[in-house]
Amino acid sequence: MRVLQIHNRYKIFGGEDVAVKSEYILLKKNNNEVDFFWVTNKDIYGVKAKIKTAINVGYSQKYSKKLSNRIKDFKPEIIHVHNFFPLLTPSIYDISRNLGVPVIQTLHNYRIVCPGAYLMRNGRVCEDCLTASAYRSVIHGCYRESRIGSFVLANMVQRHRKRETWKNKVNIFIALTQFSKNKFILAGLPSERIHVKPNFIYPDPGMEKCNGKYALFVGRISREKGILTLVRAYEKILGITLKIIGDGPLIEDVNKIKREKNLYNIELIGKRDRKEVFKFMKGASFILFPSECFETFGNVCAEAFSCGKPVVASRLGSLAEMVEDGVTGLLFEPGNSDDLAQKVQWLIDHPNVCRRMGKNARQVFLEKYTAEKNYKILMNIYQKAICGNK
Repeated sequence: MRVLQIHNRYKIFGGEDVAVKSEYILLKKNNNEVDFFWVTNKDIYGVKAKIKTAINVGYSQKYSKKLSNRIKDFKPEIIHVHNFFPLLTPSIYDISRNLGVPVIQTLHNYRIVCPGAYLMRNGRVCEDCLTASAYRSVIHGCYRESRIGSFVLANMVQRHRKRETWKNKVNIFIALTQFSKNKFILAGLPSERIHVKPNFIYPDPGMEKCNGKYALFVGRISREKGILTLVRAYEKILGITLKIIGDGPLIEDVNKIKREKNLYNIELIGKRDRKEVFKFMKGASFILFPSECFETFGNVCAEAFSCGKPVVASRLGSLAEMVEDGVTGLLFEPGNSDDLAQKVQWLIDHPNVCRRMGKNARQVFLEKYTAEKNYKILMNIYQKAICGNK
């Protein structure tokens, strides 16, 4: 099959980019012809470029022409869009439709219905824009605490909602969990065209049989990831060190709490590449995922399962769907540091149960998150899009 993947990368190589790259490798491995049309936000240099990007965020003629030429040269059977914000814009749908190529859109975040992309406001879950006007986000500065930026994004959301772009110009949407699918249905996307296909882990890192000597957090050091709740919980936890891998806007806040509370049981490791992350995961007793926003998917959770490690996660959204409480990990009340501390301490005090949960987690990985399982689902979605397009 001839597949053209489309992706607007962020400046930082993150979980979404890993998922896109893994899918590209998987398609190539299975003898598909794959081309990659991608841009990066690193291309947005200086004030003029930022202003121009903001003006064109609803529709870009520049990238429409580039994509049109690529489609005509490559002649794909499927166009698979991962992220179009901010450079590519929804204009890519019109080009694909005009040239008669079916479009798949993976919903890695909530950007097409929420200007802030996370369904979060002031540190709390917010679903206002799902069923009401996205211009509400302007009042609160939901996009990077900027009312101007929020207006630009809200205008894009409302413009394409009014034109019914999402309903009429995308053949099939891919939601990463049933939870996120339900949220997009609530926002007005046609349920019959949303298929659930999780991300996957490739290559399989293999299960580590060691007991583990520390707890591990991997992710962005930011409010929506629940990092402050986690650090405060560690004021009450005894017996195991917390290692934190990642970087982000709250790194100084974490260091400040560490100093003020003398939290010598917390170690900040900084950013690490994927191979090193897996090495740290294999050496951990369990993984912590205290996110306080509606994740569309928990990549770190699936990675932990692949290494045979249980996950202590927020009882929230997709995480509550991925982690079975008491079987593959433990769930706690999101934002509640006391509840998190109790769950972590219990796991520390019951190492045999922790190991058993890790084995269960590995089994779930084999059932749901391998490349082989994922490829079958993906090909079925592609075939449905092609047949439906005819």
